[in-house]
Amino acid sequence: MTESYRSAPVVDTSRSPHARLRPVGVDSVKLADGFWAPRLDVNRRRMLPSQYEQCEKTGRLENFARAAGRPELPFHGPVYNDSDVYKWLEAACWTLAGGTDPALVELVEKTAAAITAAQQPDGYLNTAFMYEKAGERWANLRDMHELYCAGHFIQAAVAHCRATGGDKLLATARKLADCICSVFGEGVGKRPGAPGHEEIEMALVELARQTGEERYLEQAEYFINARGKGIIGGSHYHQDHVPFRELNEVTGHAVRALYLACGAADVLAETGDASIAGALHAQWDNFVTRRMYVTGGAGARYEGEAFGKDYELPNERAYAETCAAIASFMWNWRMLLAEGEAKYADCMETALYNGTLSGVSLDGDAYFYQNPLADDGTHRREAWFGTACCPPNVSRTLASLPGYFYGVSPEGLWAHLYASNEAEAELPDGRKIPVVQKTRYPWDGDVELEVNGGGGFGLMLRIPGWCGKGASISVNGKAHRCTVKAGTYAAVKREWKPGDKVRLSLPMPGRLIEAHPHVFENAGRVALARGPLVYCVEEVDNPRLDVRGVGLKDAGGFSAVFEPDVLGGTVVLKGEASVEPAGEDWRNALYREARARRRKSPPVPVELAAVPYYAWANRKACRMQVWLRKS
Repeated sequence: MTESYRSAPVVDTSRSPHARLRPVGVDSVKLADGFWAPRLDVNRRRMLPSQYEQCEKTGRLENFARAAGRPELPFHGPVYNDSDVYKWLEAACWTLAGGTDPALVELVEKTAAAITAAQQPDGYLNTAFMYEKAGERWANLRDMHELYCAGHFIQAAVAHCRATGGDKLLATARKLADCICSVFGEGVGKRPGAPGHEEIEMALVELARQTGEERYLEQAEYFINARGKGIIGGSHYHQDHVPFRELNEVTGHAVRALYLACGAADVLAETGDASIAGALHAQWDNFVTRRMYVTGGAGARYEGEAFGKDYELPNERAYAETCAAIASFMWNWRMLLAEGEAKYADCMETALYNGTLSGVSLDGDAYFYQNPLADDGTHRREAWFGTACCPPNVSRTLASLPGYFYGVSPEGLWAHLYASNEAEAELPDGRKIPVVQKTRYPWDGDVELEVNGGGGFGLMLRIPGWCGKGASISVNGKAHRCTVKAGTYAAVKREWKPGDKVRLSLPMPGRLIEAHPHVFENAGRVALARGPLVYCVEEVDNPRLDVRGVGLKDAGGFSAVFEPDVLGGTVVLKGEASVEPAGEDWRNALYREARARRRKSPPVPVELAAVPYYAWANRKACRMQVWLRKS
């Protein structure tokens, strides 16, 4: 059994004619000790094995044995259960891209064989529509998730090919894609159709990139163009109410909407279609300026797991599905590759460190589906779900994470995210540039990059939008003169010599964030942040406080203290706040006539401790707040 695993990037824009950047593959970036390496290790050691066990325990894997010729076996679970196996497989493949693991190799090849055995002679692959239900294939694209499952399988097969170098599973994926292309589209013998849950679009584009087969790109374009004509009911929920090029907001089911944007961004990188670009820009602006949580979360409503109206961002009832934060991360990555603008990397970082990482416990064995921004202690992570999309989605994101740190273009090497790592990037002219990055980010803002390539090229360093003024760059101990502005890439252009060291210093004071006035729930409230991390207050750290009454005046008095024994090692923000109790005059009353405020005594000053939002609910159940009163 082969263990010669290798990899290309998750999204391969190396030959995309309208993409500004191409990423550096996950096998070319080795994360060192620091913030992310332990989390990737937890994913490999605990999350992936336990998720595989859940897929066995819940019958998801047995469904493939049934489809392969065991009709006496029952079908287990919802019609979309196959997708969880596919996401697990993709996660396992990206994990192996960074280093072999014989036990994981065995599970990967066993799962791949079971999937291939379940494929039907015409290429169809979906375990829910076998035997007595074979006549229902493709009959209800809106609700039955056949194309959604197909998309996840295609992405897993591409990952398997890039990680192993083998093409057996890719051949299975091509056969399925050929089946889909033969059924749907315009022209003689084809039928109209579009997926109720988007996913197939970006999968088909990536398959086209992997194989060079133009038909798969054309099929992805067809599915995007087919929407908005009432083909699956015409609802906002399914993004079917207007044609994509006229869609100027993120609406309906949040994950579906953002997956659609991902697929469209992939098509944009291949075609340069200006009308698609315009729609994506309008949707991105609507999302980031009106419908995104401060944590990068997406989706305000439990009803339909959906976006709300502009500025509708409740805290305790926030849905903010983990998969939706991941979808935002994926969309912004594709926009970054297409256009090279730092604002997309900023959004990636926010969604990754906050809205995504909160979706898994620190020990890797429990998960959030929803990620509220306030809680009374009743919302806790679970080991698995009946609809288990989030756990393997977190795993595949973490497993592929090394591939998001760097990019290359004719201008040179781009550093998008910061973590201790060793990387080797190949510039378009063929020069290989080894880089060693050392940092404690996100705990502090000092980043050192040792560049071990020679000759002239640019090193583009992202200056995060959150850092304000004061960022600086030095080369070999001397200040480097270039434009250093928050929310952009600073270009360090020079003739390089092996061993040159670049130091990026990002100021990281605590800061208060306020929401747009139309976010009524946060009127008079502020959130505490430091660097890329949003903080929250849990009563376990503040046992004598009701966090609902805590008020903050400013962030200047807060000190950042690294606590190695708190939440696996974290920077805790400690400082002065105030508490204003509801008061005796509110006892047994919910409403009263408004009157001038009379205060018998000033608010009580207290010492407050805040922890990163991603780490909440890892200790005993208690109240949690992100948004606190503004004193």
